[in-house]
Amino acid sequence: MYLYELRIQGFRRFADIQFRFKNGLNVIVGPNNAGKTAVVDALRVLLSASDEGNLRLTELDLHVAVDGAQSPEATFTFTFRGLSEDEEADFMTALRPRNDAEGKLIEYEACFAVQYTRTEPGNRLKLKRWVGEHPENVMSADMLEELRAIYLQPLRDPALGLKPGRMSQLSKLVHRLSTPEQRDALKKKLGEFDVALMVEPPVSSTNNAITERHTSMLGAELAQLLKLELTPSDFARFASRVGLSVAAMEVEQNGLGFNNLIYMAVVLSELALNTTAAYRGLIVEEPEAHLHPQLQAVLLHYLRAVEMPVEGQRPVQVFVTSHSPNFAALADLDSICCVYQAPGGPAAFNPRDVVFKDKKKEKLQRYLNVTRAELFFARRLVLVEGTAELFVVEALAKKANVDLRKHSVSVISTDGLNFDAFMPLFGKGAMQIPVAVITDADPPATTFPGKDAALELSPNAKLLQAEEDEFVKCFFAKKTLEYDLGFDPVCRTLMLTALEEMHSEIAKDLKAEVDKVDGDDAKATCLFKGTFQRGEGKTKVQKGRFSQLLAYELLESKEAVAVPSYLADALKFRSEEHTSEL
Repeated sequence: MYLYELRIQGFRRFADIQFRFKNGLNVIVGPNNAGKTAVVDALRVLLSASDEGNLRLTELDLHVAVDGAQSPEATFTFTFRGLSEDEEADFMTALRPRNDAEGKLIEYEACFAVQYTRTEPGNRLKLKRWVGEHPENVMSADMLEELRAIYLQPLRDPALGLKPGRMSQLSKLVHRLSTPEQRDALKKKLGEFDVALMVEPPVSSTNNAITERHTSMLGAELAQLLKLELTPSDFARFASRVGLSVAAMEVEQNGLGFNNLIYMAVVLSELALNTTAAYRGLIVEEPEAHLHPQLQAVLLHYLRAVEMPVEGQRPVQVFVTSHSPNFAALADLDSICCVYQAPGGPAAFNPRDVVFKDKKKEKLQRYLNVTRAELFFARRLVLVEGTAELFVVEALAKKANVDLRKHSVSVISTDGLNFDAFMPLFGKGAMQIPVAVITDADPPATTFPGKDAALELSPNAKLLQAEEDEFVKCFFAKKTLEYDLGFDPVCRTLMLTALEEMHSEIAKDLKAEVDKVDGDDAKATCLFKGTFQRGEGKTKVQKGRFSQLLAYELLESKEAVAVPSYLADALKFRSEEHTSEL
């Protein structure tokens, strides 16, 4: 049994939004203030209702629309799938049929609803819980007990949960791992140990001292029979005495990062060994807070493993929210749930719903490193072909007085991976954020179009253009970025300066050749051929190194640069379009 869908209405940033989850690990990502914490708190409304992590809402939690109108209620609807026959029997009144397109029954799913309603201003919200499709079907306390989830808050100090105490996670785990027979046997041993202690000093000497003083005070006739006793040694008291040390140190002396991992291991053990609850969940908010990237990878790998529990344990559905591109890069694409700001308000997106072309999803997963995973946190996006373009585009944006950071624009290199592996993630049917794809028209190698010539798109460029919609736009160089820069006299000078840093003789000869020809078109062609089409047997110019040096020269130069028109259009599209929506 797992939570398949959560619908949130009238709660904080969310007027009405639906999230779909998978069995096992779910990594909820998105930019700041997108609503990740609201998703976590919505989960807690039901799943932690019988636990110390229970959340209570106030009027401040009710959604406020753009016009200032506040929602009178917040409603949370939870849909569970994958129920066993026993679970269907336990949640009989919560069931509703799930049919295929032909009306045939696929399975029964269980529906739970929680609603907080405002009665009068200043008063507490009225709570109502029901199951199924009718509010008259009251959710019983037994049903709530069947839903077991633990919430781990951000920036937590887990040492308290690893120290002795009746409500500690260690105490709960000891209870979970013991049978009634084992508890009785331990209680008997504790009782026998208490009896043995009574005859040992200082217990026996203390008893004698009290008895003698009492007898001398009252005399033998009035003195009462006194006997020192220990409190009863039951299993619950014993379990509350269990604590944890780490390498012979107190747990407080251990690092927060490792303590968090230890605490999660204890919590997951208790959940996985819980055979009485129908549903088991773990909600972890920002686990990266105390973990460096290597430990984040270790944790994520382990959390994926809970989808396939070992024999004798039960599956646990895990929800993790994260600000870390490292987490997003390491997570399986199918595990990611992205919450972001769409034109119509907050929206949810699951990459697993995207239909990729053959092998493109696998390639994207393989090459999704920390830098490229930033796309799940971006508000606006510029995609470029490689690192060379990344250096130069960012430098040109600064020369054009476009502050990419101020406009929340992330520039991401696909590093040679085809754009069609990334583009399905964006657009009208996916993440609805502005995306500019900056690439080359790629005409034949022998074609050198003029500055004012019409675009001559290659077949691949045409396929890319066909994927455009109102959110995704392609911007093409006449030939390549370096070629188009050559139309501007200032850029030509800076390009030759960058080349001189690498190959002074090549730069000297090429400058002379460029100076001989007339017109910007001819000079751009000459510069491009002499730099990147040098022919067999001649020293090659490394494009990446050249672009790095060119970016430096662009930023150091005080002269105005004519940014290629297609780049200017792309930067304008990302920086000005949809501003009111974002």
